[in-house]
Amino acid sequence: MRDGDAPVFEPMNNRRDSNRLLVRHLLLPTIFLTVALLGGLRVAAETGAFLFLAPPLVALVLAVLLMLLFARGGLVNLRAWFTSDHASLTNVSHALTLLALFFASAQAFNSVLPESGLFRWLFAFFFLWTLWNNQFAHFDARVTLRSLAALFGTAFVLKHMLLASIYAPDGGWLKRLAGALVEGVTQGTFGVQESFAPATGYISFFTLALYVLGLILVPSAPDTDERDAPQHEATSLVSRYRQLPDGERALLREEILRTERGRLEDEIHSTRTD
Repeated sequence: MRDGDAPVFEPMNNRRDSNRLLVRHLLLPTIFLTVALLGGLRVAAETGAFLFLAPPLVALVLAVLLMLLFARGGLVNLRAWFTSDHASLTNVSHALTLLALFFASAQAFNSVLPESGLFRWLFAFFFLWTLWNNQFAHFDARVTLRSLAALFGTAFVLKHMLLASIYAPDGGWLKRLAGALVEGVTQGTFGVQESFAPATGYISFFTLALYVLGLILVPSAPDTDERDAPQHEATSLVSRYRQLPDGERALLREEILRTERGRLEDEIHSTRTD
């Protein structure tokens, strides 16, 4: 490539850097703050008024576990987000973005947790058990995103479709079936669930979709260039290799040696044939 052609590609690189900065410093905080606002929003069934419910304490505990899972699964590399190479304002901006991610996570749980009663604690135990077990599993960023989408999707269906139908005034056959299944159990045991307008389910769906979109847009390392992606992927593979038990490490080394030995033998045979 001639020297005179270099400036032709410079605006493209500048545009790519500008878009990356725009996503990191403007779009991501806007998405997470919107999720934090909509996660506690409910619509009253009778009056249609907007109600805002603060996240319960268990939602904050779940958000802490989820942030730990983000760091462990490689979705957020804290060392890359906070480093002395960044300017002070950049580190502050990163801190505010991750803080918005924390509150958005808490409100995402608030959106799918029942408001009171035994069902809230059943849902909370389900989340706690899943997130706690995932702390000791081997995850990468893609697996973490898929598991979270399935987790929130399941909770959304249970709350806004199943429970909403059971506790609706005109619940129909589903309400009668649930009443027959829990016959002999007082309603006070399960807790009286306040019924909201169907618009609440639509708001929750939009909130969770926006939250997952924000997670997809979150860069593991904010200043990673696409050209450096193979190097960072290799670093991630090495990190995951070090987390494996000794037995699995030995099996992995044997498989790599066997594969490389076969490749070298093929190359030698091809050279002799030529």
